This record gives sequence, structure tokens and C-alpha cells, in this order.
Amino acid sequence: MPRQLIPHHLPALFAGLSAAAIWGGMYVVSKVVLEVIPPFTLLVIRLVLGFLALALVILARGGFSVSKRDFWAFFGVGIVGYGVSLGFQFIGTKLSTAANGSLVTSATPALVLPFAFFLLKEPITRRRLIAILVASLGVLAVIDPRSAQLSSNLFLGNLSLLGAAVTWALYSVLVRKVSSGADVLQASAIMLLGGLPLTIPISAWEISAQGIGAITPGILGGILFLGIISTAIAMFLWNYAFAKLPAAVASLTFFAQPVVGTLLGWFFLGETITPLFVLGGVLIGIGIVISNE
Repeated sequence: MPRQLIPHHLPALFAGLSAAAIWGGMYVVSKVVLEVIPPFTLLVIRLVLGFLALALVILARGGFSVSKRDFWAFFGVGIVGYGVSLGFQFIGTKLSTAANGSLVTSATPALVLPFAFFLLKEPITRRRLIAILVASLGVLAVIDPRSAQLSSNLFLGNLSLLGAAVTWALYSVLVRKVSSGADVLQASAIMLLGGLPLTIPISAWEISAQGIGAITPGILGGILFLGIISTAIAMFLWNYAFAKLPAAVASLTFFAQPVVGTLLGWFFLGETITPLFVLGGVLIGIGIVISNE
């Protein structure tokens, strides 16, 4: 990519990093809210709140103006990302461990490369392979794969996590494919709706089987954060990054998640920042810079 084009890509690069940073910081909030609301029910609430938040902005700008063909294209991509991929993630998180989840989902940027090659005809260049390798080494240093567990009783959970990583990579590439020349804000809102057909039936089963706990002001605040910040804003930023950047470049911003998560753990929980973490953060940054040159 020519050096003179780099400044024009900085807003999109920042958008991707911001989305990953938001997701890296949402786990503490999710953990608290999930003690009261079952996971798929919370996902439905997030998708609905996210759609409503984006829809209000769209209506303030003059309303939706999407062709029927584009609507169903966006809706279908939403099924992949918010129905299938996030569904796999919830199942995998429940049946496996948090450490395994961090390790397996860190493979997402590497998985973007083949999808981008076959669906977008983006070349798999030596520079992009090096960028992925350097940044992947960085994220391994940050999350410390020694904490992962590969026992047979976690197989289904680990398989679900792998399914989440593969389908999120596919979703991200499809975002770039269908968003070319489109209004990313409207596309993002419709994609959120795409997650509802698969998640609403499971949510109904969860509520009938488990019910919902007491909704305190703190829980309500957590729901609003997850629905508006982590879903509406972060998903729009992620989609914007993939709409404006080559998929292989945008995917590397995903690596900001474990970095931000660790930093928040250090700030709020007093967890230790190790030299290995610092090295990992530097390597991730180097990988992003390499990919964007």
C-alpha cells in the first residue's frame, strides 16, 4: 500500500482499534449483567438496543434509503455475524474457559486472509503475512497460551470457539464486500437485525427455563452500556474499518482487545503488568504498522 495513502486510512484504522478496545473492556460489565440475564437474552437486548440507537441517528439524518436487494444482503451478513458467530462464542465460553476463548479467537485476523483472498481477491502478500505473524506473536505474549486447557472435556467448547473465530472472520470480510459504496451506518443497523431470527427463539427458551433476575439500576446501566456502546457504536466502528480498509489490514485491529482487557485489569483489579505484556503490545503495534505501509 503506498505510503502517501496511509493518512487517509487513519480514521478507519482508529475506528477498528476503538471497536476492539471497547470490546476488550466490556467483559467485566458482561460478567456482572450475565449473573442476572441469560446470555442469549442479553444478546437479543443488545441487538435491539443497538439497532434502535443507530436507527435514531439514521432517522435524524433523513431516514433509511436502502434498496430491497441491499437490505437482504446486509441482513444475511448480520445472520452470519450476530446470529451464528456470537452464538458460537456464547456456547464456547460456557463450555470452555476464558483463557481458551482468548487464545482461539485471537486466530481471527489470520483467518481473514483466506476469506479476503477468495471473496475480495485481496492478495496474500509477504508484508501482510509478516504483519499477521508479528502481531500474532504479540497477542500470544499478552494472553499467555500456557493458561489454556486442551482437555477432552472441553473439546466441544473449544470447537465452538473456533467456529466463532471462523465465522467472525467471514462476517468481517462480507462486511467489506457488501458495504462498498453503501451507507455504513444503515448497513450496520440492518446487520444487527440479522442476528435476531436465530437468537430470539433461544432467548425465549432461556427465559422459560431460567427466568430473569432483579434489574437494579446498576444492571440497567450495564445493559445500556452493552447495547449502545459495545453494540451500536463498536459494531459500527468495526464495520466502518472493514468498509474502508483492506480486510487484512482492518483485521489486525482485533488484537487491541486483549491489550485493553489486560490494562483494565491492571487499573481496576490491580493485576500485574509483566514485561511479556509490554513486549506483546509492542509487537502488535509493529504488526499493524507493517500491514498499513
